[in-house]
Amino acid sequence: MFGKRRPRKTSIAGSLIIFAAISWIVGLLFFVAAIPDKVTDDGSKSEAIVVLTGGSMRLETGLDLLSKGAADKLFVSGVHRGVDVAELLRVSRQSPGKLDCCIALGYEASDTHGNAVETANWVRENGFKKVRLVTASYHMPRSLLELRHVMPELEVQPHPVFPDHVKTDSWYRWPGTAALLVGEYLKLLLMPMRWLWIDLVG
Repeated sequence: MFGKRRPRKTSIAGSLIIFAAISWIVGLLFFVAAIPDKVTDDGSKSEAIVVLTGGSMRLETGLDLLSKGAADKLFVSGVHRGVDVAELLRVSRQSPGKLDCCIALGYEASDTHGNAVETANWVRENGFKKVRLVTASYHMPRSLLELRHVMPELEVQPHPVFPDHVKTDSWYRWPGTAALLVGEYLKLLLMPMRWLWIDLVG
C-alpha cells in the first residue's frame, strides 16, 4: 500500500519542481525583454537629473545631460564619503567651476533601495515633481520599481546607459552578462519580501 503511494507523491513533487523551473525561466525572459535598448526620450526637460552610482557611463551621462540643459539640477546618489563635487568633476574630465553649483551628492545609499530612499528625500526637499533617472539599462527596471515604491507620485523619465561589457543581445552566449542579468532578476524577485520586512521593522 505504502509502496504504491510513493511514486505518486514523487510525481507531484517532480511536477511542481518542473513548473517552478519553467515559471522562473519564463520570468527571466520577460525581465530581459523589459530591459530598455534605447533612450525613448532624450529631448524633454526635467526638473532634475538623478544618477545612481555603481557602474560605468552613468555619471558621465548625467553630467552631459546637465551641461546640455536637460535639467537645472543633478543629484548623484550613493557617492563614497570623502568625495566632493570637484573630485567627481575632475574624474569625469569636466571643468570644476562650470557645473558644481548645480550638483548635489548623496552619501547614505549603499544599494538600490537606499538610492531610492535617498533620492526621494532629496526630491521632496526640493519640491520636484519630475526627474530623469540615469542608470544602466539592466539596472533600470529594478531602480524604477524601487523609486516608485517609495515615491509613487513622482514622474520618472528613464534614461538608460549601455555599458560596453554588458551584451544584452544574445545575452545567453555571454557568461558574464548572463550571470549579471540572472543576479539582477533574483534581486527583483526578492524585492517584495524586502519591502515587507522593511515595513515590519520600520
